[in-house]
Amino acid sequence: MDVFNIKIGFGNNELTLTVLPNDEGQYKIIYYGGVLGAIRLEADNETWEKVPDEEVEAGDLPFYKHDLTADRLDIVLDNATVGRIGEEIHAHL
Repeated sequence: MDVFNIKIGFGNNELTLTVLPNDEGQYKIIYYGGVLGAIRLEADNETWEKVPDEEVEAGDLPFYKHDLTADRLDIVLDNATVGRIGEEIHAHL
């Protein structure tokens, strides 16, 4: 599967994220050129979960660094955000 972009609502804003699928059913989430993390479907094939950070290989990209002084939204892969991202990935597939 090829790399694709999704948009999610985040507060009053909309974020564009790049999604890199892999053969293990994980989807790396890229934001501002860094790996924010990865998500995958749970065993029930209905619920999305965050892949533990120690299981995520960044590959050629650095891991995303949070910077509250930067001119961009600071996103965290909490359960609600993982669910929104998962819905957009599902709609793209």
